[in-house]
Amino acid sequence: MTKDLSRDYANGDFIADAATYPPRWADEAAALRLRLGDRARTGLRYGTDQRQTFDLFLPETTPVGLMVFIHGGYWMAFDPASWSHLAEGALARDWAVAIPGYTLAPQERIASMTDEVEAAITMAAEMIDGPIVITGHSAGGHLSARMACADRAPVWADRLVRVVPISPLADLRPLMQTGMNDTLHLDATEAAAESPALLAKRPQVDCTVWVGAQERPAFLWQARLLSEEWDCPWHAAPGLHHFNVIDDLADPESLLVQTLLD
Repeated sequence: MTKDLSRDYANGDFIADAATYPPRWADEAAALRLRLGDRARTGLRYGTDQRQTFDLFLPETTPVGLMVFIHGGYWMAFDPASWSHLAEGALARDWAVAIPGYTLAPQERIASMTDEVEAAITMAAEMIDGPIVITGHSAGGHLSARMACADRAPVWADRLVRVVPISPLADLRPLMQTGMNDTLHLDATEAAAESPALLAKRPQVDCTVWVGAQERPAFLWQARLLSEEWDCPWHAAPGLHHFNVIDDLADPESLLVQTLLD
């Protein structure tokens, strides 16, 4: 009998007051957009489907480069509007920040989401000069790592200097043994083709894998696996869990932002 791994990936079940996080994220994101005024350009379209949009946030001066944050939600939830506040750390360092949306499961498969995120970054890269760094959280950590894989050849590939996948899902094969797969519809072929840990990284792209030290063991394993397969550093942030490990993106002096941008 195949073991059900759903509990291994049930983050909210092991985080106190987990239900309070999404509304807090949305409130903080809205507050930052309000403060930025016309430096917050939301709903920029890179395709014709409803979710094919991205938000772009501009610093007060000419941008040093482009930082991309890709949101999580197990490829099934959220949109860019909940994450604007995570641009604050990079903006304070004079980087522009793009937050792509993408079509969610079950409407699209994960392979199509990878293509959509690449297309969104392509449009953002046309608007902002300079180097590109990409981060993302959970499912977004997976998608951020996919942007550094050698099987991808975006027009901006030579500008991509660093990826910092946060709590990434690096090997998708275990997810076929969870209840989520009723929505994701992963099969063995797609799981292998879309797993960064099973793919080569482009040599010129720097990578540090980030994870909360208090995350579920499955996420610690996923992070360590990617770091080993890609022969790159990994960092387990002390005391942080799956929902608050991203908070440091809002702090320009945090180790996470320094790792991403310096």
